[in-house]
Amino acid sequence: MHPALNIMVKAARRASQIINRASQDLEHLRVTVKRQNDFVTEVDKAAEAAIIEVLREAYPEYGILAEESGETLGSGAGSDYQWIIDPIDGTTNFIHGFPQYSVSIGLAYKGQMNQALVYDTLRNEMFTASKGGGAFLNERRIRVSKCVKLEDALIGTGFPFRVFDHIDTYLKLFKEFTEKSAGVRRAGSAALDLAYVACGRLDGFWEFGLAPWDMAAGNLLISEAGGLVGDLTGGEDYMKTGNLIAGTPKVFSQIVQIVDGYRSAALSA
Repeated sequence: MHPALNIMVKAARRASQIINRASQDLEHLRVTVKRQNDFVTEVDKAAEAAIIEVLREAYPEYGILAEESGETLGSGAGSDYQWIIDPIDGTTNFIHGFPQYSVSIGLAYKGQMNQALVYDTLRNEMFTASKGGGAFLNERRIRVSKCVKLEDALIGTGFPFRVFDHIDTYLKLFKEFTEKSAGVRRAGSAALDLAYVACGRLDGFWEFGLAPWDMAAGNLLISEAGGLVGDLTGGEDYMKTGNLIAGTPKVFSQIVQIVDGYRSAALSA
């Protein structure tokens, strides 16, 4: 395992202690509303602080982009590196005791993902990947599924919950994918959904309006597991736009074709 990935595992396990302990006493949890349908808890902040402490101890010069504390630029030899951190991806689920949330940590080098980790703290499932080194679940090599037809595919998604400008288009897409696939699932943690694509539990995924920390680790997991990740046209701007499609190579292309058709229609309307 890459040395940086070892440190990421240590940081994720440190955060999981805080998260799992708090999950046993949710009724006393202090919750703050950042904006509509977007929540943060004292646990998010404590878990993020724990992650950053571990990472900084090992790599003090690396930059950081974290959901709760924002961005800190790297310095010296670490100026080309950036940790991308989501301490609890799926905070709304966590608040309600819905067992689908995760810790997500990515490491980018010159803007390209180099190391990735998504940790399901409840199930003790640790998804990891190193660029050029493959993707793993608890140290067992994983691959995307062999699904080639959308009609046989189980598709993950996430509904818009902060900005509703494209909700009508989204619902039309949901209807079409429900009709044309084996099923659509909306579990509430994009990072974990992407990990599920990487290990074959989902065959594809799409969502609009994601933040970099939602996608950073998951996109490397999928590419190292033999899948494809792209924006609404199949291009590489998803980290900038927040609009992401992922899946097995064949399913990916079929999702892109459908989503891009709706995008083109909306632009020409």
